[in-house]
Amino acid sequence: MDYSKKHNISVYLTEEQLDKRIAEIGAQITERFRGESVYLVCILKGSIFFTTELAKRIELPMTIDFMSVSSYGASTKSSGVVNVKKDLEHSIEGENVIIVEDIVDSGNTLSRLMSLFESRHPKTLTICTLLDKPDRRVVEGLQVDYTGFVIPDKFVVGYGLDYDQRYRNLPYIGFVEE
Repeated sequence: MDYSKKHNISVYLTEEQLDKRIAEIGAQITERFRGESVYLVCILKGSIFFTTELAKRIELPMTIDFMSVSSYGASTKSSGVVNVKKDLEHSIEGENVIIVEDIVDSGNTLSRLMSLFESRHPKTLTICTLLDKPDRRVVEGLQVDYTGFVIPDKFVVGYGLDYDQRYRNLPYIGFVEE
């Protein structure tokens, strides 16, 4: 695909649909951890929009931290090794950690990230994703605790998700049409 061309993007999930579902997830998290605090870990860059909107809808004391990871390097295939580009600023030991992802597809990077986090001894460790592409999953048994939407195996942009660093700022989720 020629990156210089404007892409045809069809709206799949509207801003209103996203707002409604994020509010529901925020209420679920609030209920589950009532009387406690949570430690949201935003996986950069894609989940920044989702994390900020979700945080506004969780009625609990919280810490928000950011992590940037890669398992691709200069290749288009995952190397199988998680390269931490930006680590957390604080210890998660004894915390109710919620990893906030934009999208879960193969599960490779996330399963390795879970192992890393478990070695840091959080009180609880859960995964919250805006989008889930189960048709792409290659990791068995990856537990996603909160899912915004299950989507088909199509390339999506908007609401933080990008195509060559473009389209992150769209207020909706759209399919890039060939």
